Amino acid sequence: MDLESIGAKLVRGERLSPEDGLYLYEKAPLEWLRDRADAVRRSRHGEEAYFNRNIHFEPTNKCVYACKFCAFYRPPKATEAEGAWDYSFEDLKKKLDAYPVGSLTEIHITGGVHPDRGVEYGEALCAFVKEQRPELHVKAFTAVEITYFAKKSGVSLEEALGRLKRAGLDSLPGGGAEIFDPEVRRKIAGGKAPAHTWIEVHEAAHKLGLLSNATMLYGHVESYAHRIDHMLRLRDLQDRTGGFKAFIPLRYRNESNALSHLPEVPAAEDLRNYAVARLFLDNIPHLKAYWVMLGLDLAAQSLDFGVDDLDGTVDDTTRIYSMAGGMAHPAVTSGELGRIIRSRGRIPVERDSEYEKIP
Repeated sequence: MDLESIGAKLVRGERLSPEDGLYLYEKAPLEWLRDRADAVRRSRHGEEAYFNRNIHFEPTNKCVYACKFCAFYRPPKATEAEGAWDYSFEDLKKKLDAYPVGSLTEIHITGGVHPDRGVEYGEALCAFVKEQRPELHVKAFTAVEITYFAKKSGVSLEEALGRLKRAGLDSLPGGGAEIFDPEVRRKIAGGKAPAHTWIEVHEAAHKLGLLSNATMLYGHVESYAHRIDHMLRLRDLQDRTGGFKAFIPLRYRNESNALSHLPEVPAAEDLRNYAVARLFLDNIPHLKAYWVMLGLDLAAQSLDFGVDDLDGTVDDTTRIYSMAGGMAHPAVTSGELGRIIRSRGRIPVERDSEYEKIP
């Protein structure tokens, strides 16, 4: 195995093996990865790079799970003085009312796994958004949240997903995947729904016609082999269902959590990770750089390493990464995203949540 043989595979359009992927992580020069990943991106998307106009809503940070990497988490009985929150539907209405009709296309809803909330809560929340703003795409609830909804309400995953869809759920975000390897998952997210459950939720969602994204949390205690194993499981599921629209690598940030002794990876490692992901995940169409996690400058650089999507405007509506050391007030205009994309020689394209172009 060497770069020449792997490069020849890429030219022929052949699928990389896990061994190929591991070799690229360990041996490939960053410039080599950049050039190959950029070529794959160009073959799929030309010079276009995507963004959307979105906001987040995080109903609560109270959670039954205490993941070691999470600075967002507060115990279920925590108070407001201790940094916990429980937003009401009226709070959500105030947030939505701040944006005129036509100014947004998507609301992204994720939060802590609240001990008292079953699928009935998820239904009511989706229905409320659709009642207030029927034009918005509702991307909501991680696989971990949905698993708990089903358990709390005593229903199957399929029934929970079907009820959420009928109430207004349009797609699933990719959160909660972390790293699929059970030993790593035990170290960083003990007690959270296991990897096979995350896979089951997304597979069931795809069968119901709900598209989703996929994520991978990297840069903590995992190895390159664990990353390849994670992406292989995603690639296998995509072969079965075709339901993933985008893969989103998520960088571990080390402030205010139980793993804060771990250093964060350097920017070159972020770029290497994007490039390997673009080459290995040959069946997931889009590779997203979540600028809220990376910062705008590094997200712009990632456009040269296989990335074709920069997420959306966000408008300071998420605290998950800011509480862990990310940007304190993550907000950007669609005009600024367009300028960043053009600065890398790309053509900015506004999209909806299913990657259809918005004129």
